[in-house]
Amino acid sequence: MNNLILQIDTSTTVCSVALSENGQTLQVIDLDEQNAHAAKLTILIEEILKQTGRKMQDLSAVAVSMGPGSYTGLRIGVSTAKGLCYALDIPLIAINTLEALFLGYKGQFGLTEDEAYLPMLDARRMEVYTAVYNHDATLVRATSAEIIDVDYFNELLLNYHRVHLFGSGADKFEDLFSTTDHVDVLSGFNVSAAFLSTLAFDKFQRREFEDVAYFEPFYLKDFVVTTAKKKVGLL
Repeated sequence: MNNLILQIDTSTTVCSVALSENGQTLQVIDLDEQNAHAAKLTILIEEILKQTGRKMQDLSAVAVSMGPGSYTGLRIGVSTAKGLCYALDIPLIAINTLEALFLGYKGQFGLTEDEAYLPMLDARRMEVYTAVYNHDATLVRATSAEIIDVDYFNELLLNYHRVHLFGSGADKFEDLFSTTDHVDVLSGFNVSAAFLSTLAFDKFQRREFEDVAYFEPFYLKDFVVTTAKKKVGLL
């Protein structure tokens, strides 16, 4: 039986949709432009179905990147996924964004023994959402929000020969670790809905579905509204 899963990732500035069949990606569209989530997500879903010659009624499930990540982006992606699942009466599958990002990296670059791998999503300033995986693809440090400085990896490097940073959060540390031999920063590597394919199919087979009515994104931190300070000029 062919299980067709629509996959959505709106956890960063990239608006990404993919279609997979039995865990194999058929097509993916990654769009990185301002306000793409709100304005283009449903359009991209229609486009990917058109490109693959499929219809909404062919879908077996919808998988969504659940976070952590952008508060607004996650809300749009999850709301869209829930709406489709409700309308089509199909299951909702939630995938940890960092786990998908790690598997995307693993699939493209492979893993090396005695080295650690940290998918990173940008938070604020020098803060990131991250987790730590080893060369066996085992999660050795769970998802958390961390403030990174030049000495942050000293303890981790006691157990690993090298650490690899990748994802939107890693980009801002390229200069910070440019002279550090044991910290490798891969810039420009971002999330993609295609990275959800294997995880989504595994969960589909195990019937690990979310409650469409009550599921909420994994924000990790509370949303904080900031207001610009007024500048007071001299008269």
